[in-house]
Amino acid sequence: MINKEQDQQVTDYLMLHKLPLDILLEVKDHMVSQILDIQINENLDFEEAFHKTQKLWADEFKMTKYTAFFKEEIPVIVKKIVKAKYNGLLKKSLLLGLVSFAVNIIFIFLADNQEVYSALFRVQNASFVLFTVGVWAFNYKIWKYIKQDFKYRGRLFYSMYQQNVGLLIVGMSSMGQVTAKEGIYPYLFFRMHDDREMLYVLATLIIPFIIQVMVIFGLLNFFEHKKTLARMKNFIGVSSK
Repeated sequence: MINKEQDQQVTDYLMLHKLPLDILLEVKDHMVSQILDIQINENLDFEEAFHKTQKLWADEFKMTKYTAFFKEEIPVIVKKIVKAKYNGLLKKSLLLGLVSFAVNIIFIFLADNQEVYSALFRVQNASFVLFTVGVWAFNYKIWKYIKQDFKYRGRLFYSMYQQNVGLLIVGMSSMGQVTAKEGIYPYLFFRMHDDREMLYVLATLIIPFIIQVMVIFGLLNFFEHKKTLARMKNFIGVSSK
């Protein structure tokens, strides 16, 4: 086993590479295990084993770009992990967004007139805003661990999901603007066969879908961030409630 000072030495080394805290702790477990294996198998002291482990991990800590989500360069290992996680969340978001899109199409054909459809359109989009507000309200205890400028020791995000939670603010604001619209153009096109405003028809179908996917993606990141904080609560002293 390594002692407290040696454990802190590994932590400090990983903090230099600005890994999100959840990834840092995962990588740290692997590195410590590897250090211990090298010490036993090669009969080396901690410093020698740690130095050798650093060399083995060198390629993982090289800086690379992931412009879709990060403004700055990030370590290769972070890109590998977040790309896999984000892709999974994006797929779920798109799937749920398509379900909502299908519901909207169903509303078009169920509505007796354009006023009824307009009301259904507004209720559907307003539900995204209300649900998001509810999520924020019921999770007030972890608000400070969500802000983008709130970081572990002032340097690291608490999780790989933290930076994407801000999409909820943008999404709610945009969805509020959508809710204020009547959204009647798809109804006029599909039910009244009025094809004079095709640009508005497409915009009214596509823009809410994109914003809904954004909100869903932000919510999924929020829930993952919350779960990550709960797993790390003994380390950072966060209430999981």
